Amino acid sequence: MRANERTSAQVELSDPSSIEGSPLYNEDLAPVPLSRRTWGTYNYAALWMGIAHGIPTYYLASGLIGLGMSWYQAVMTIALGNLIVLGPILLNSHAGTKYGIPYPVFARAAFGTLGANVPALMRALSACGWFGIQTWIGGQAIYTITGAFAGDAWLNAGEVWGHPKTLWLSFAVFWLLQIALIVRGIESIRRLENWSAPLILVVAAFLLVWMVLQADGFGPLATEPSKLGWGADFWLLFAPSLMGMIAYFATMSVNIADFTRYSKGQREQMIGQSLGLPPTITLFSMIGALTTSATIVVYGHAIWDPVELVSRFSNPVVVVFALLCVIVATIAVNVAANVVGPAFDFSNALPRFISFRTGGVIAGVIGILMQPWRLLSSPELYIFSWLGVTGAVLGSVAGVLAAEYWLLRKRQLDLAGLYTRGGPYEYAKGFNWRPLLTLGIVLFLSLAGAYSENGNGPFPADGFVPFLKPLFDYGWAVAFLGGIALHTAFSRLFPHRAAVPAAVEEEKDRITV
Repeated sequence: MRANERTSAQVELSDPSSIEGSPLYNEDLAPVPLSRRTWGTYNYAALWMGIAHGIPTYYLASGLIGLGMSWYQAVMTIALGNLIVLGPILLNSHAGTKYGIPYPVFARAAFGTLGANVPALMRALSACGWFGIQTWIGGQAIYTITGAFAGDAWLNAGEVWGHPKTLWLSFAVFWLLQIALIVRGIESIRRLENWSAPLILVVAAFLLVWMVLQADGFGPLATEPSKLGWGADFWLLFAPSLMGMIAYFATMSVNIADFTRYSKGQREQMIGQSLGLPPTITLFSMIGALTTSATIVVYGHAIWDPVELVSRFSNPVVVVFALLCVIVATIAVNVAANVVGPAFDFSNALPRFISFRTGGVIAGVIGILMQPWRLLSSPELYIFSWLGVTGAVLGSVAGVLAAEYWLLRKRQLDLAGLYTRGGPYEYAKGFNWRPLLTLGIVLFLSLAGAYSENGNGPFPADGFVPFLKPLFDYGWAVAFLGGIALHTAFSRLFPHRAAVPAAVEEEKDRITV
């Protein structure tokens, strides 16, 4: 199978029709031809601006401040976490850009043609949980907008499962809006990201200026010292909090190839992502913390939720405009970060039966079943349980992918072989035991010590395996670095005889255009 090469970073199949009969192929999973790789630097910056401007980012600092950090300690932790996670994001972006392949196809190189479904579904289930969380938040915005006009009859409707019936209705409407966008396909998502990215930042900046003017300053949180100081108490909280902040975008560090497969080149996606992620999320979380500090002066208590804050404005035009921006931005965040990935992942499981659109609908249904209203019920459950566990799970996959592509295959893949049963990535009947064993070991090390402080959570106070309890605080790092080390070790100690020749043959088989 011959491949065309535009530059050292761009490869395509010279005869795409040759893989169309494969059971591993469908149009959504197929490598993107060079002519359709049109995303530039702004597209990737806008993508991350749109994702980072989600409502959970706005009050990301709230959980850390509630646990005793000062606002600047919380923002510092958030900034450092996202600077760190940018590393694996860029590492796993390269293959998508070079070969035009989505994450589950990229995973076939390490896990095998069928084994790739294991990490793909792990990532998909995590994203489904995030989809549910963002959908619940978007539903709250619709509930608040409607209540501004419908009044108490809407806001104080009878409760079902602890929430007003009208809130459940708003949740359903928001869910349907996103499903409609998914059905329209990936290009409609790109267009939405391009123009929606600044919207919620405009609203957040307006809220900050308005609250500071009303409060005649930034309020008490801006000057209040840390309850933890800079001693041992702070550093004990810092480690799991940092892992939680890394885990916040750990999903994207795994499936970022789903987006970079459309890039014009490596430079565009690297610069765009570097400009779009760390600065944006740091600025946005800082705005959230300072705005909330001012609300203490104006309203007598902290209001972290921008939806609730907007609802307190008396001008209905301002309320509607601000909340419409919130709704549009939340849809942009949710569909890009939490639907595109699982849609491809579910499609990869049964390529002949599940398209991108069908996979997106499946992700939406699972997101509801994961009960997001419970995940958001407390900082401990959200930061340490949800973010901690998902961070470890996805960190292990990101580590394996980085090791396979950068250390073992030296960035060379057999593009046609990724879509071929019985080819270079068949391993043992489609499964490579090396990365699967690696996942099992590093997940045991990082999660077996899972604990809840004072037993207030889903885990025992001393962890399931007490002597591994300290590792849980560093779950993402243990999983990511352990994934790199163990997968590399297993692959070098027990080499698969087809692995190196496949890469070499693919390199020989290129022609320059």
